[in-house]
Amino acid sequence: MKNISILLAGNPNVGKTTLFNSLCGVHQHTGNYPGVTVDIKEGKRQINEHSLIISDLPGTYSLSAFTPDEQVARDALLNTNPDAVVQIIDATNIERNLFLTTQLMEIGIPMVIALNMSDLADEQGITIDAECLEKNLKIPVVRIVARNGEGIDSLLETVIRVANQKTRTAHREIEYSHSVTNHINEICNYLRSHAALLGNLSPHYAAIRLVEGDEHLEKMLHNQGLKLPFIDNGDPAERDGIAEDILLARYRTAEEITTCSVKCTMGRVMPADLIDQVLTHRIFGIPIFLACMWFAFQITFSASNPFLVGIEYIFEHFTEIINGVEMDPFIRSFLSDGVIGGVGSVLVFVPSIFVMFLLLSILEDTGYLARAAFVMDRLMHSIGLHGRSFIPFLIGFGCNVPAIMATRTLQSKADRIITIITIPFMSCAARLPVYVLFAGVFFGAAAGNVIFFLYVLGILVAIISAMTFRRLVFKDEPSPFIMELPPYRKPSGFAAATHMWHKGREYLKRAGIVIFGGVIVVWALATLPVGVEYGSVDSLAGIIGQTVQPLFAPLGFNWQLVVGLIFGFIAKEVVVGSLGTLYGGEEMLESSLAADPILSPVIALAYMVFILLYLPCVAALGVIRQEIGNWKWTGIAIGWGILVAYVFSFLILHIGSLFIGA
Repeated sequence: MKNISILLAGNPNVGKTTLFNSLCGVHQHTGNYPGVTVDIKEGKRQINEHSLIISDLPGTYSLSAFTPDEQVARDALLNTNPDAVVQIIDATNIERNLFLTTQLMEIGIPMVIALNMSDLADEQGITIDAECLEKNLKIPVVRIVARNGEGIDSLLETVIRVANQKTRTAHREIEYSHSVTNHINEICNYLRSHAALLGNLSPHYAAIRLVEGDEHLEKMLHNQGLKLPFIDNGDPAERDGIAEDILLARYRTAEEITTCSVKCTMGRVMPADLIDQVLTHRIFGIPIFLACMWFAFQITFSASNPFLVGIEYIFEHFTEIINGVEMDPFIRSFLSDGVIGGVGSVLVFVPSIFVMFLLLSILEDTGYLARAAFVMDRLMHSIGLHGRSFIPFLIGFGCNVPAIMATRTLQSKADRIITIITIPFMSCAARLPVYVLFAGVFFGAAAGNVIFFLYVLGILVAIISAMTFRRLVFKDEPSPFIMELPPYRKPSGFAAATHMWHKGREYLKRAGIVIFGGVIVVWALATLPVGVEYGSVDSLAGIIGQTVQPLFAPLGFNWQLVVGLIFGFIAKEVVVGSLGTLYGGEEMLESSLAADPILSPVIALAYMVFILLYLPCVAALGVIRQEIGNWKWTGIAIGWGILVAYVFSFLILHIGSLFIGA
């Protein structure tokens, strides 16, 4: 079996991940790259005697890396020495994609062009001469439609053939001006005598990168003791002029190739243009976005309810079996109240999380989420946030940890700090089980509306927080936002299900250990000292809750709810498990909450608001400290979250009592 390593490269929104899922299916995982926080998916595919090892690189417009995801893509292309690179190109916008092609060609690695979304190009009246494109690039070109698998077999055959070629065909050379070419050759000749220091880079490509002003390569060579007189002693203005000439030569090459290989029927009004006029309308765009999110949460609650009932029945059956077996009461309590009661209280809400991931995946695949970011840009800018901040906010609805990491795409430190502080107000998936539980018990058929209200409230609090910090602390204007809108696509059921499965599985893997450990600790605190009534005020959990509860008395929280908040700091997934343990098991949790004389709909709403706004989990706090780089702003983020949560919960309790009733 021969291993062939393949890198999938390309601009954002060209269908790389869709192609990757089509190639690898479930045989994929997140690659471990030292020092890398941006995910690189790796997968395998067996083709006869070949084992294809495929990596899905982050999308990048250029190898001149400015953001962490671009740096990851660049480093993988330059340092991993792949057998072949597949560049996925959007067939509806070939010229823009070819700029990256001109850079990849100069690396000298075997390449294949995958012309994706060819069906959309046909619909838009774009005729592509693939043979002409291949002849001009001197790179094999394969037409594909990654969404439905069209052309995938032909692509794989071409990739294997290119990777197995013993003599590699030279790609098209970029025609630079005479002066630029002489400058590149001069540096190339100098670097040939120091080729050992260049790693996988050829002297010619390294010379081009240095002429373009690649600070990363300059630093690497300087650290190895290599002097670069043509860089160190050169005229900065002259270097800028040469770099601009190289840039223009690449754009000119992309334009020339596109002109001879692509023909477009002009004057056609596409349905997508008409749809965009509505969805991105300056007035109707935001209400449409809110309506989409409202429907998503309604579907999340209603579609997952049958599965919730089924899982409840299974755990009730397990509890009956354990209670019917003769065993030590302490062990029975551990199994029934601790394991089944605690863990089961959380697992019963897993369907809701999977449904939410599925819906977000569908919205993303259609191209709508990018348009939602565009629609929100004007609002984001007006409240002091960068338009690009909306992307981490959307990620935050899944998990705050990767959302905080995603702020690395923001170049301004002020923009990053404000965004990081406000991201925890985006309701992550771990909070959803708490909402489903309390909204289902106390609000019945209106549960979906309540959950929607909580998500909107989180957004409003983030807006208020951003305006506060921008006007009082960071008074400079946020930098402008530039974003490409992907084409509308019919979502693939397979791709959406794959995305749902991987995100849901990652959630379970990450949360499972924390949940199990947390509920066991809560069970121990509810059981000890030996001889006390389980989960009573005389247990350690009761003592802790009673000690802290006076601080939360103005919010109407009993000591059980307070214990849930304390353990929710470890992970929000533990809140429901803690309550399930304290209230005597999963099968009794909903009825116990409903029967608790202290609790009421308004107190339940205040508790959900506090869960929404107070401290993020300990993992998110660790990432906040890592990304901000100091404890000062980490402490401010912690204090601000607690203050906001207390104030809003207090207002909800006392104002809400006028409408809902105490």
